[in-house]
Amino acid sequence: MEVYAGNFADPFVLAVNDTFYAYATNGPLGNVQTLRSTDLRTWEPVGDALPTLPAWTTPGRVWAPEVVAHGPDRYLMYYTSANPTTGHQAIGVAVATNPLGPYVDKSPSPLLSQADEGGSIDASPYRDWLYWKNDGNAIGADTWIYAQQLSDDGLTLVGPSHRLIKQTLPWEGALVEAPYVLERNGLFHLFYSANAFDKPQYAVGHAVGPTPTGPFTKSGAPILSGPGGPGHNMVLSTEGHDYFVYHAWDPTQVGTDPRGRTMHITELTWNGDHPIVGG
Repeated sequence: MEVYAGNFADPFVLAVNDTFYAYATNGPLGNVQTLRSTDLRTWEPVGDALPTLPAWTTPGRVWAPEVVAHGPDRYLMYYTSANPTTGHQAIGVAVATNPLGPYVDKSPSPLLSQADEGGSIDASPYRDWLYWKNDGNAIGADTWIYAQQLSDDGLTLVGPSHRLIKQTLPWEGALVEAPYVLERNGLFHLFYSANAFDKPQYAVGHAVGPTPTGPFTKSGAPILSGPGGPGHNMVLSTEGHDYFVYHAWDPTQVGTDPRGRTMHITELTWNGDHPIVGG
């Protein structure tokens, strides 16, 4: 179900007490577009959560923010921007004392930048792990979903990185991206998007593994697809329900809709260890 009809690509929803905050790729509301709701259906624009950008970023190219509460009155935002030094995308982290921000990134350089692999995008934190994608399709190389542990303060990466999955199925086309991980009944579920974001073939896939680094086994066919090219999902678990949050185009104007991609939320249920989008 479409819950916000404006431009709001790569949505992420954070629950704080009885209030929900949604963050998205840059657009009419600012660098990190931000909405607020109390019911997940009606959303109020509340501005820009990252109003000031660090020097290593590029204005107008700020994408895919995800926020995690990290201790009392401390919130971390992981986001992507274009790094003018390398010419590729990179991942940064910003800190705030309020879910609305302002988030501040004081770092002189990105948290993560795999310039030799095309760049790094789509950071997604889960507990003490960070998941992301190398932007291999930007240089004609493979794309991988990676994982690496975060430091105790969440501001640096520690230990080795792990390659989890890459594009291997026909429906995935040239890339996999937009990872999101959750644990359920002792198994780790990796959601990801694949194909081209501006094409109807864009869709959401699923894989499952025994640890945060897998090995992950793909479910096969997409768990969410359709004429609107839905993708870049996350899962919000609240009050005993799981909700699937994602974006999609107007099905009649995929890749060209002047509004851009809009935010959708629907129920997520489970058949054993397999997720069912839409109940």
